[in-house]
Amino acid sequence: MANILIYTDGGARGNPGPAAAGYVIKNGDTTVAEAGIYLGDFLTNNSAEYEALFLALQKAVELNLEKNAIEARLDSKLVVEQVMGRWKIKEPNLKIQCAKIKDLIQKSFTKVTCVYIPREQNKRADALVNEALDSH
Repeated sequence: MANILIYTDGGARGNPGPAAAGYVIKNGDTTVAEAGIYLGDFLTNNSAEYEALFLALQKAVELNLEKNAIEARLDSKLVVEQVMGRWKIKEPNLKIQCAKIKDLIQKSFTKVTCVYIPREQNKRADALVNEALDSH
């Protein structure tokens, strides 16, 4: 079991359309950080999902959590499988985003695993995405 759990979600209304990312970082039962970030007006759902993971990992670095085992929980099977190297990436933009995440993990973290969870287990990150979208 990881010491640090990160829940991420991303979404775009219109796909592509206005997009946002959300994340929650927990140390045990304690939430140590959470955010909903508006990403712009013309992104896809998949791109927003990738950006949510990247932003959460950047925040984990800011919080000096790199030496902990990190388990990132996402409701995007595509992002999980591509970041973990089990699925090929065809979309050029997603290749760039995935490479950015893998580079950050390699340079900064001891251990990061990404696991797929059902949307029902990712409600707070999803709510943060919707709050960020609603505020723009």
